[in-house]
Amino acid sequence: MNAALTVFLKEVRENLRDRRTVINTLVTGPLMAPLIFVLLINTLVTRELSKAEAPLALPVAGAHYAPNLIAALKQDNVDIKPAPADPEAAVRNQDADVVLRIGSDFAKAWDKGEPAQVEMIYDASQQDARGSTERLRKLLDAYDQRTGALRLLARGLSPSILKPLAVADRDQSTPQSRSGMMFAMLPYFFILGGFIGGMALAIDTTAGERERQSLEPLLANPVPRWKILAGKLGATTAFAITTVLLSILAFAIVGQFLPTEKIGMTLTLGPRFVAATLFVMLPLAALLGSLQTLVAAFAKSYREAQTYLSLLMLVPIVPTLLLSVIPVKTQLWMYAVPLLGQQVTITRLMRGDPVPDSALVLCFVCTAVAALLASLVTARIYHSERLAISA
Repeated sequence: MNAALTVFLKEVRENLRDRRTVINTLVTGPLMAPLIFVLLINTLVTRELSKAEAPLALPVAGAHYAPNLIAALKQDNVDIKPAPADPEAAVRNQDADVVLRIGSDFAKAWDKGEPAQVEMIYDASQQDARGSTERLRKLLDAYDQRTGALRLLARGLSPSILKPLAVADRDQSTPQSRSGMMFAMLPYFFILGGFIGGMALAIDTTAGERERQSLEPLLANPVPRWKILAGKLGATTAFAITTVLLSILAFAIVGQFLPTEKIGMTLTLGPRFVAATLFVMLPLAALLGSLQTLVAAFAKSYREAQTYLSLLMLVPIVPTLLLSVIPVKTQLWMYAVPLLGQQVTITRLMRGDPVPDSALVLCFVCTAVAALLASLVTARIYHSERLAISA
């Protein structure tokens, strides 16, 4: 194994000499995603909270038809504004989040004790207006319930007769588990980090050396080629798992600056999370490194290999998209599927859900077997004389 260790140290040393690659792989990649994530979450949460605390600017058409309703809305921190000439156009053009329209027959229906209709004019496709719309709907529902209760009391009836069923909420979620909704993309960042961390080295050690015509002299040495491949894959895996570790640490640090407590969530990436994530990511890093090296072996230049691996980069996002679109109950067999097993494991750890040790071992072993098979296929390519032919 001395030859494999020599190749390993050679590849690591040469990769560390390329400062631009090192910065992109070990600094920019692990740090940029957490920073951008924190900025987006902070901006979103701060904006929504400020809108929720500020008075709701509400254009109202026909406000004089329902003075009691208008007075109640004002007491609930609603700033009544004159309605635009064309409420529908104002909403479509995003000049107003929502417009309340009260018809001229409101007072007549109200006096008769009949349902008095009001219209909420909004655009459900405008995400920015969703908070204002839901806030107004809750205020109208509350006013509707209060008024209905008063009408029943005026007739000597108890308002409880309209509620034959009392529903008591028993939410079993925790602040940690609720964070899984907001941070659902976090496992993908870790898996993608492992992919990006080893990509540059996988390309350089195969397609790059072919392009520089240095691969042929290396393979001409009286050393078994599997040892040369083992050294190269070891270096690729080492950089990939290092990138994953840096990404986890970066998210753990920046997670302290997220205003999650304001929305009843928490993101805690403790020592068990770090250890378990690295444990299941280690064989995946080896699998991705083997696949990257295998794909790069068919390229005759560095640029061509980058093109191929850019397409391969789409593979890790498949489990994330599937679990986002089709949420399913976690089954034991999922841990045995590479990529899916890591996605499920990291998601459950992030939510604070228990992950059995047997599931972690199953995920590790099955992914390690897949990595071994990919390495064997790559080794066959390395035994081909065509690989040694420079581009």
